[in-house]
Formats: sequence, C-alpha cells, structure tokens
Amino acid sequence: MAILEVESLRKSYGSLNAVDGLSFAVQPGECFGLLGPNGAGKTTTIRMLYGYTPRDAGHLSLFGLDIDKDLREIKRRIGICQQEDSLDPDLSVRNNLVGYARYFAIPRQVAERRADELLGFFALQNRAEDKISVLSGGLKRRLMLARALVNQPELLILDEPTTGLDPQSRQLLWDKLEELKRQGLTILLTTHYMEEAERLCDRLVIVDHGQILVEGKPTALVRERVGHTVLEIADPDQKVRDFLNRESCRVEDLGRRLLVYLDDGDELFLKLTRDVRTEGCMLRPAGLEDLFLKLTGRDLRE
Repeated sequence: MAILEVESLRKSYGSLNAVDGLSFAVQPGECFGLLGPNGAGKTTTIRMLYGYTPRDAGHLSLFGLDIDKDLREIKRRIGICQQEDSLDPDLSVRNNLVGYARYFAIPRQVAERRADELLGFFALQNRAEDKISVLSGGLKRRLMLARALVNQPELLILDEPTTGLDPQSRQLLWDKLEELKRQGLTILLTTHYMEEAERLCDRLVIVDHGQILVEGKPTALVRERVGHTVLEIADPDQKVRDFLNRESCRVEDLGRRLLVYLDDGDELFLKLTRDVRTEGCMLRPAGLEDLFLKLTGRDLRE
C-alpha cells in the first residue's frame, strides 16, 4: 500500500490555479521528489498534504487514512521540515527538541533520550545548550530536520531543506538523508537543486503551473527526454550551424550558445572539433537540470 496517495488535487486563489489536478503516489521506503520552478504549486501541495492549507478538490490519503477523517492520527505519524525557520528563540538547541516532543505526548524521559540521539546524529551535541540566535543557517537547518524526526515519523516531508546552505552543510544533510533512507524512512522532497534530486530521489515529478509534466526515475527521464550527452557550443558561427543541420541534430538555440542533445555524442564531438571548430565546444553527460529547463523553460520566474 502506498504511504501517500494524491488524486486530482486542486487549489485556486481567485483566478490562479495554484494546483491543477495533481495525482501521484509515494511508496514505502522511497524518496519521492516534487520539482518545479517558483510558483509551480509545490509548497501549496505540501501544505495541503499535512492539513495546513485546505484543498478545493481531490482526495488525499496517508497511511491508508483519509485526511479529512484522520488528520490527528496522520500528523502523529509524519515529520515536517518547512522552508521557514520556526525554531523557538527562547529555548536552547536541546530544549527545542524536548519541547517539540510534547506536541506528540512523548514522555519527558523518552523525549530527552530522543533529543540526545538526534543531536548526535546531526553533529549538534556540542551546541546543545546554545540559544538559537547564535546558530548559523546551516546549524538551524540541521536542527529543523532533527526536530522533524523527534516523533520517529513514518513519512518525512522536506520543503526545500537545503536552500541557502553552503556546500559543506548541504553535503552533510545529504549524507544524513541518505542514511535515513537506508533505515527505511519514506521521504517527500521539494527542492530547486537538481543535484540534490538526482542524488536522493528514487522517483520524482516535475510540476509547472500546478500540473505534472513528467513522472519517473530521474536517470530514465533524462535518457528518454534529453539523451545521454549534451554538446555545448559557445558563440556558434554559421559554419557550425550548417554542420549541425547536416547532421540532423536536436539543437536548442540560446543565441550565444547552442545545446545539442545526443544519445552518443563522442563521434559527433570528434568530427566537429576536427573539421569545423576546435574551441568553445564541450561534451558532458546530460543531467536533470537539462530536462528541467527543457520542460519548464529558461525565463526567470518571480
């Protein structure tokens, strides 16, 4: 049975269809990604999943329970790490965890033991008595994630958990999330980092304008929709363009740069650099970012 089932989910704000008929399911033990540009409907969807935002239409069930009838039981079994910092500034690092455990009626002694375990897991034990105001952004995100695990949830919901972090903090959180996956925890993740999604997600959907564009395994989607390799050509002249036309390539023309999507680009790359252009050409593996931009466009979203 799926941990989470979403069917024809809808949410509108006036004339804006923020979520426009989303349907997907998350299986036990997998990390499922919800990707999309700003305004695609990701956060609205996440907030409907744990009852914060009421939906206009559609069906939601978690652990086989109806969210309208069993919201209290569902909340007891999920952990949520939101985008915004909601730590209590008046409490120490450790007491943020112990205090949060009271929402789940966890006995004090058990809560203290659980807090110490999580502080150790996220390498926060040396900051246990610090106030929140002295923590860096990376430390706060680690504490937010630790807090989401206080109740030992069956489903962990992460809304852009590493936004704004430095590379070291991001890598540490990825390592910890991978360890939680190995322990069998089910994770629902929204992120703007394509590397994060490629590394963590077993399956994902890409959403835009409240609708699902594609769904599947990251590597399979990239191979199917983009190819195996991408040839980037800077400042292409007419000679280069004529060459690519003769080769009948799939080309995305960005003006000062061409992207050529290939299933196997070695032979074409050698031919191009030998016979046409020796500089400004780069052959690299195709990635999730190529697929994301191809589907959602390259215009800046506000």
